[in-house]
Amino acid sequence: MLKIFITATDTDAGKTYFAQILTAALVKKDYQVAVFKPISAGCALKHTAQGEILVNEDAQLLLQQANCGQGISEINPIAFEQPIAPHIAAALMSVDIKLADINAGYDSVIARACDIVITEGAGGWRLPLGKGKFLSEFVQQTKQQVILVVNMKLGCLNHAVLTYEAIVADGLDCIGWVANCAEPMNYLTENIAQLKTLIPAPMIAQLGFEIDINKAVSSVDVSSITART
Repeated sequence: MLKIFITATDTDAGKTYFAQILTAALVKKDYQVAVFKPISAGCALKHTAQGEILVNEDAQLLLQQANCGQGISEINPIAFEQPIAPHIAAALMSVDIKLADINAGYDSVIARACDIVITEGAGGWRLPLGKGKFLSEFVQQTKQQVILVVNMKLGCLNHAVLTYEAIVADGLDCIGWVANCAEPMNYLTENIAQLKTLIPAPMIAQLGFEIDINKAVSSVDVSSITART
């Protein structure tokens, strides 16, 4: 089973968008793909047959692309209503975000024995969970391979290199990076060329903003990923 974790240079950098595209691309190649978003903040309370649950829009978007029969609560087990840093949302509710709970949720996804599990992080690589813990520790414990989404804007070179270095320093393999070009950037071509020299991992996609996920699939080169299955 291939286990992939998608992180980014900052929040709102395009993790969900890329995770949707990657999931759709792998499903199109007949892989069984499960998804996981361990933590979300910014959810709507919805009424279901099982009662009221908090539903995160990003988790719903991932659910639409996966093909392993998951439910929303399995995909996103830890959810907070307010769109704020998760550790602050947890403190306001007098609860702890525990690595053991995240790992337990991940184990439930792994138990489906799909070909590939794609996990979308929250924020950047060092997302605080509270009490000195970080979401990156979960990635270490579960030995996932990492893809870095770079939000192409002024300052991204520094953010990308620091994030890549942190991933490697944590003993993990960054198997590729993505240039997310949702907003106009001066000298975009030159910045991407520089990142290709600074990050010793393949660029697997250059994304604009294509609303139709199925059309965006052609922007992603999954060959280096599928070679690992």
